[in-house]
Parts: sequence; structure tokens; C-alpha cells
Amino acid sequence: MLKAKLGIAPIAWWNDDLVELSDDVSLEECLRQASVAGFTGMETGRRFPMNMAELGPILERFGISVCGGWHSGRVLEGDLEAEKERIRPMMDFFIAAGAPCIVYGEIARAIQGERAAPLATKPRIADDEMKVYGRNMTAFAEWCADEGMPIAYHHHMGALVETEPELDSLMNHSGEALRLAYDTGHLAFAGGDGLRVIERYHGRMGHIHTKDVRQGVIDGLDRSRESFLDAVIKGAFTVPGDGDLDFGTIVRRLAELGYEGWFVVEAEQDPVANPPLEMARKGHAELLRVMSAAGYEVVQ
Repeated sequence: MLKAKLGIAPIAWWNDDLVELSDDVSLEECLRQASVAGFTGMETGRRFPMNMAELGPILERFGISVCGGWHSGRVLEGDLEAEKERIRPMMDFFIAAGAPCIVYGEIARAIQGERAAPLATKPRIADDEMKVYGRNMTAFAEWCADEGMPIAYHHHMGALVETEPELDSLMNHSGEALRLAYDTGHLAFAGGDGLRVIERYHGRMGHIHTKDVRQGVIDGLDRSRESFLDAVIKGAFTVPGDGDLDFGTIVRRLAELGYEGWFVVEAEQDPVANPPLEMARKGHAELLRVMSAAGYEVVQ
């Protein structure tokens, strides 16, 4: 039987890009609620102490492990040695934590954190530059894996790799060492075909974010005027079982193709309108339902 683990991201409690979309809870209360909801992993966030001497006992108290975390990367700028120095502290921390991977997000030229930047102004590069970028990302991913902590590349709205064709280009111009952090919600937001991406790249998927979408909110956006953060505030994202994606089909296909590892709920939204514990329970219940039907054994 295929084995999988269920994690969640703290972005449901505190948003690192939109402080106003944050619940006034401590790290301990965030972990407690995640544990009560049934999760055994959590990605890191801004209230996490980035060392296991301090964090380890807190995690142990709630039966939670580090199941990933975001690194704001700048490999696009071309200085791999500088990027190695930037990621080194997080890498050492994640190795000590026994984390499965670092989620790499390219922020060079990105507009994802800029409230005033419309979605239509996202960065774009020519194929020749993508070839260079793909080679550099491959070299960086190989180094990270050799150092003991693999990375998984997160395609993201407002970033260099947002759309399905951009993801295709990156995958085509990079090597096997560059794993994919497949995000169901970001791909749907960008108009991509989630099942087609699974078919093409299941062998390179190193991490999965199970983010649902409210398609009506996305369809109603004016991308020439509204930003990614505007979309988040409007409620573009939610947890599995609360939006419009068919997670039964998504998870079943992943199982058929042999994916094992973490499924992480990462659904940024207003915690006042969408209480994090309630949302966490809903997402956990939906994932358990579809994963059981797909033949997964959910393990600690």
C-alpha cells in the first residue's frame, strides 16, 4: 500500500506577505490547532525559531514535524555561490529537523508580494534565458541534494514560472535533480491542466501543496488592475473540500502513478472569515476521504 503523510502550512494562521491576514495566535497555539485537526507535519513560517534546539521541544509537545518550508531564492540572478550562502542556514536547520525538502520559490523579478503590481505585469523571459536558468537551477538542486537537503521548485502566481507552458519550459531545460513542488491551487489559478502536469512530471514531484480554489473569485479578477495579493484577500484560495477542485481525481491519479510523500494543505485566506482550526479540520477530512479511496495509508 502507498504511504503518505499529511501536513499543513502556517499561512492559514499568519500570512508572511499580508500581516493583516493573520490570526493573533502564538506558534504553540498554531501547532496545537494543527495537531487537533489531525496533521502531523507543518511547514515553517515567520514565527518559527529557525533552530532545533529551541523548536524541537515545541514540535515534540504537539507531535508535529517540519514537513517543508519556503526559501525565497534568486538563482535567476546568476550567482550560485551567493545563493548557496543564502540557503545554508535554512539547509542546516532543515537537516537537523529531518525535513523532507526545502520549497524553493524564485523571487527575482517576481511581483507576488507586491500589492500594487497587477497580475498582468508578471515577469517573462525568452527561451534562451530559460535554458540558462534551467541549467543553473539544476546545478543548484544537485548541490543542495549533495549537501543533504533536496529542494522542490514551487511554480507560483506572479513569479517567473507561473503558467503551465512556463513550467513545461523549466522542466524541459532542467535535469532530474530539480524536483517539483506541485501546487494544485497555483496551477488552477494560472489556467493550467493539473492532471496533464501530473502525467508529465509525476516522476519529478518531490512535494505537493493541496490548495483548493474558488473559481468564481479567480474568474472575476481584473488582471490588468488587481494583484496576486488582492486575489488572496478576495478569497481565491481555500482548503480541499471547500473549493472547486476535484481532489478525488487528483489524488487517485497520483496514487496510480506511485507518488508517496507529503500532501500539505497550504491555503492562505482571511483567518477571521475562515477560522484556521475549522478550515484545517475540513481540509484534513477531505484529504483523508480521497486518500483512503485512492488506496493510500496515511502514516505519522
